[in-house]
Amino acid sequence: MRAADVNGVRLHWREDGDPEGAPVVFANSLGTDLRLWDAVLPHLPAGLRIIRYDKRGHGLSEAPPAPYAMGQLVSDAEALLDHLGVRNCVFVGLSIGGMIAQGLAVKRMDQIRAVVLSNTAAKIGTKEMWEDRIATVRAQGIEGLADPVMERWFSAAFRATPELALWRNMLVRQPADGYAGCSAAISGTDLYTPTSGLRLPALGIAGDADGSTPPDLVRETVELIPGAEFRLIRGAGHLPCVEKPGEYAEILAEFLRRVGHV
Repeated sequence: MRAADVNGVRLHWREDGDPEGAPVVFANSLGTDLRLWDAVLPHLPAGLRIIRYDKRGHGLSEAPPAPYAMGQLVSDAEALLDHLGVRNCVFVGLSIGGMIAQGLAVKRMDQIRAVVLSNTAAKIGTKEMWEDRIATVRAQGIEGLADPVMERWFSAAFRATPELALWRNMLVRQPADGYAGCSAAISGTDLYTPTSGLRLPALGIAGDADGSTPPDLVRETVELIPGAEFRLIRGAGHLPCVEKPGEYAEILAEFLRRVGHV
């Protein structure tokens, strides 16, 4: 486990694979930590420098008082990659991680040569929806949201497995400030205009049972970027890297090969 003091916050990060390899950076969804990608990594091609991190308010990273702004989350990622000397990475972002990916690609083309926008969008939900969720977290803790979140995150088949309890535990054990802070960041974000100006290789991934960012929403965002690709994973919800890690890794590896990253 490693920590970096960047942008006024201490972030937990981890590196796997080849330290001299082509970098691939993973950013997690709201309510999860970097273990989100555990099942995907063994299926990826050898020779990659794989970097994961817990965004502010999540996992083992610091949780400053809420609210947060998307600009802060983007700057956190930017400063971490500068700290690690990362250039020309493929940035894989899921949900809020995909919003961070879009913002960082607009800001720092030297850091990012391609993006994977997984189960995300240029704009997710409405301000009122996020305000309601923040209010619930303040009144009841994340436990007050946990069951509806599980329904959005996972397919019915996965929700019938014992593994569901582990992901529910991961969710409710995140800091309330972190969940509320990042919810506020999503609430205030509309990336349609900046994302439509991106000119780089891009891949969109969606799950057909995703209750948070349905496939049409993901496709709409990805199609803002000329030449972008879109792939649908069937039988998976908002976290297809958990439900279908082998298929997810195969899609990702194919993209990495196509853009010359492996």
